[in-house]
Amino acid sequence: DPRRPRPRAGVPPERDHPGMTDPMPVPVVHHVTLTVTDVPRAVAWYEGLFGPAIVLDRTGPTWVRQRMQWPSGLIIGVSRHDDTGQEGFDCTRVGLDHIGLACDDEAAVRSWAARLDQLGYEHGPVESVAYGWAVTARDPDGIAIEFFAARPIAAPEPT
Repeated sequence: DPRRPRPRAGVPPERDHPGMTDPMPVPVVHHVTLTVTDVPRAVAWYEGLFGPAIVLDRTGPTWVRQRMQWPSGLIIGVSRHDDTGQEGFDCTRVGLDHIGLACDDEAAVRSWAARLDQLGYEHGPVESVAYGWAVTARDPDGIAIEFFAARPIAAPEPT
């Protein structure tokens, strides 16, 4: 049938979507909203780390939220729901594992590690792995915040 789209190169037939002709542009993450046990404590921690933010309040029927936005464009919301427990974050449960924030290079990752030290915020060591460098801290509820820089990847040699 000439009206049926042809399978896209490199896409297995079971993943090709009939009627889909042009892929949509892949969006970037606009913001992250985290459930926390104490909204003011979380806002103080994030503003301590990133500096003053524009903070907006929002309330729903069973939750309260503060949305922080920094000049860089980073937006993090923190919410507490009426039935939020006190047990803190668990990355082994389905959902969020960690938030990865982009750094330009290894030196920037090390600068964030130094900033965490200055603030007295606990963090792990600067890790050097095959694909980049990272240092991870945890907010007051245990949510992992990772500062990450990817190693440059060389373009394949022409054949």
